[in-house]
Amino acid sequence: MPPKKPVKKPEDMLPAELRRSMHWLPESSAEERETFFDEAGAFLAGADQKKLRKLPPLMRIKWQLARERRLDDLLTVLAHEREYRASSFLVAGRLRPRVEVPGLDSGSLPAEVVRIQPGELPVRAKATEVLWREGRLVVRGYAFVQNVPADGKALMPRFAWLRQQGARRRVPVRVKQRHELRATRDSGQALHAYDESGFDIVIDPKKLRTGGRWQPGVWQLTLALPSPGVVRTGSVDRTDIGSAGHSQARELADGVRLVAGFSEERMQLTVETPAAEVASHEAAGDALRLNVHVPGTPAGQRPVRLLVEHKGGEFKRAYDVEETPGGGCAADIPLADLSVAEWSAAPTQDFVTTLEFPGGDTRRATVRAGFLPGQYLVPDGREIAVTTDGPGLLKLHDRARQAVVDDMSWTPEGELVLRGGFTGPSEGLELVLRHGKYFEEKSLPFESADGRFTVRVRPDRMESYDGEQSLREGRWYLSFREEGEADRKNDVPVKLRGDLVDSLPLQHRGAARTYTVERRFFDRIFLAAGSPLREEDRGKYRQRRLRAQYVRDREKPLRNAVFYNCYHGRQFSDSPRAIYEELVRRGADVEHIWGTNDQQAVVPPGMRTVEWKSAEWHEALARSRYLVTNVMISSWIKRREDQLFVQTWHGTPLKKMGADLLGTSKANPAYIATLPGRFEQFTYLTSPNAFTTPIMRSAFGFPNEILETGYPRNDVFYREDRDEIAARVRKTLRLPEGKKVLLYTPTWRDDQRFGTGKKFKLDLQLDLEEFERRLGDEYVLLFRKHPKMLNNITGARDGFVRDVAAYAEISDLYLISDVLITDYSSSMFDFAHTGRPMVFFTYDLEHYRDTLRGFYFDFTGTAPGPLVKTTPELVDAIRGLDAVEKEYADRYAAFAEKFCTPADGRATAQVVDRMLEWGKRQG
Repeated sequence: MPPKKPVKKPEDMLPAELRRSMHWLPESSAEERETFFDEAGAFLAGADQKKLRKLPPLMRIKWQLARERRLDDLLTVLAHEREYRASSFLVAGRLRPRVEVPGLDSGSLPAEVVRIQPGELPVRAKATEVLWREGRLVVRGYAFVQNVPADGKALMPRFAWLRQQGARRRVPVRVKQRHELRATRDSGQALHAYDESGFDIVIDPKKLRTGGRWQPGVWQLTLALPSPGVVRTGSVDRTDIGSAGHSQARELADGVRLVAGFSEERMQLTVETPAAEVASHEAAGDALRLNVHVPGTPAGQRPVRLLVEHKGGEFKRAYDVEETPGGGCAADIPLADLSVAEWSAAPTQDFVTTLEFPGGDTRRATVRAGFLPGQYLVPDGREIAVTTDGPGLLKLHDRARQAVVDDMSWTPEGELVLRGGFTGPSEGLELVLRHGKYFEEKSLPFESADGRFTVRVRPDRMESYDGEQSLREGRWYLSFREEGEADRKNDVPVKLRGDLVDSLPLQHRGAARTYTVERRFFDRIFLAAGSPLREEDRGKYRQRRLRAQYVRDREKPLRNAVFYNCYHGRQFSDSPRAIYEELVRRGADVEHIWGTNDQQAVVPPGMRTVEWKSAEWHEALARSRYLVTNVMISSWIKRREDQLFVQTWHGTPLKKMGADLLGTSKANPAYIATLPGRFEQFTYLTSPNAFTTPIMRSAFGFPNEILETGYPRNDVFYREDRDEIAARVRKTLRLPEGKKVLLYTPTWRDDQRFGTGKKFKLDLQLDLEEFERRLGDEYVLLFRKHPKMLNNITGARDGFVRDVAAYAEISDLYLISDVLITDYSSSMFDFAHTGRPMVFFTYDLEHYRDTLRGFYFDFTGTAPGPLVKTTPELVDAIRGLDAVEKEYADRYAAFAEKFCTPADGRATAQVVDRMLEWGKRQG
């Protein structure tokens, strides 16, 4: 099929530069605003007025305000969009609905601008489950009219019906109201609640009969919802997983089946009366025998041939369907005919099967209720799989031997046990659990014998460097992979036997979240780790309400507690950890509260944790006397007069940041405009050195006291027990005795992304095989990519290359490393406290410096080690470290003097002194 042409939207008529100017209007100067109004007026005067009236509602209003040069009102609408979402607005008027924006007098605008046009209040309906109960089909989901709240004050969906295609017949179906918080969360906006939009639609298939008889036909499901001006109708859309993401076939009677499925994402029911179906399969010598069931024996209903076509190939053959003893019939297909792959690891080869009847009529082959999928082994590690799919079509595949689960259960202790068949290699494999969004991987043990495997997963107690922790939120897919393989293209997916898909979802409630075995692409199973947040705390709408509660909680008395925010709750590490440990050492009479994001920070026993963005997290922000963070905070967080807020930050800047990016392509004026307001919330800001202090003033607009103490996290380099810490770290990482350590810490690149979002990928230019070949006898390589980079270093386990991205405290890694390999990462400034050599793998120096970020100083003339561009150059530098250290000794000393002073190991003590002194003054 040719690629679909992009659909043009009415807003495409607006010049891109004008749209950007409007977007940044709140941050623009008076002169820039006047220029925008002049250019917008000239464009609007000559634009097609009919097209302008077709713009989305808020966009119509914005450009009308621009036409009238109403700056204050335009800024009001822009602020509304940023807070709630561009498609969210209030609806006023029951018979003639119009758009309203708080703070804007909609009556001052032309009626055609604010009047809501047909189609601008669409129905949003989605199925979340499709299941059978007592012979009836139940469609569970939610439906609401966009921008019309469904929060208990508004009417619920009252009507639903099925309409037969090509006929006028309608069959009403029952709609039962249900509370569904997910509807509001899925809407992705912060203005309206749709909590009462949940529904259960109950469909009795018998009502689809005509004159008491089953007739083939397709039925469309439609919902009708009351809304201002008119009753609006819509279809029910699918999800991408589970029973609401796949078609389902159900036998209603012998020779009658109902397929509940989706066409172009919309739900429909199809009644079919197949004249024959495949009931079972078996081996017949070197052939695959398909046994065909024929309901009754009227003349002309028995199929005469089975047609098999290699999908995407030239293969197409016919096999006779012959009668078998007992009144049945069958077709034999030589397995050799289905073995079409040209090599053992070739992609799956699919076949389309069709039954041909007397007279030449044909019909795709479907399977009968009770059909049991299976596999037949063929040479070269391949198998012929006989299975089915959601609509119940017969599926034949020539594929690499796959793992198929046929038994699964949760134990009372929270262990997921999966058992199944796998006739692939019995040795040299590992089982990988891979996150579908963040690409994080975990290697799992498994048992294998006699073509069977058993996997046991305890998702609440996964091993980590810091101790046991739960799986992070998201979908985790299981695959078998050759041990040490760096490419996942030959992964063997773990699937579920096709006849067992109705047994899903399989759920278990863990200590703080729900774990669910579910499926995608019909039979590809995954383990979903739910959010540790309560449903009542999730989504933009509820987060807005929690922020309002935060404002109210700020009026309540403070608790003598320290609330820590470390990397947005991802770790127990860095300067916040150092401050916590110093307070504990001193026996300070304070409660310690650590914010954890998705339970990924492993904290010491006894410390209280609050889940990121939960109600408890907001309350701790509002009522803790001391707040400590090492990252940016949201602009709505406001320090109370009786609160102390310490910003420790987390690096010496090489790359430009904050307001110093203005005038570059990486500048975000809206974000930069918020920096002074955010940073004025901090009582103290720690600086690592005299070089960084003025940059913090210019980049962040920080108005309060800067403590030029050095970073508390770097005190570890001057501790008397640093050698004991290093020995413990080596043991934790299971590093071999006698091996030196290379630490590689590449930073992220703005232009290396997965798609267009904020998922950055590792631009791996390092030849790891050559690295191991030339350095593996003497070194191990610890690979610590930046947290923003999602893809793993696949195949890194306990050999030469070790992925230590999950090791929380990077200063521990500095302590055990003999050489640092980095590029433009701020790790160079911290590692310089060790005095050990550094080599800079700067293969893209000119592009990074001149195009992506820009530097605060001459990096090439200041770097305390060689800058290399290729793996051979990097290897040579490491093998010649004696010469490197000698050549760069003076530059290294100057670098340390500039960026590692203070260097007395007292940063933490000084910061804590100031905190406690402040506390005493508060009484």
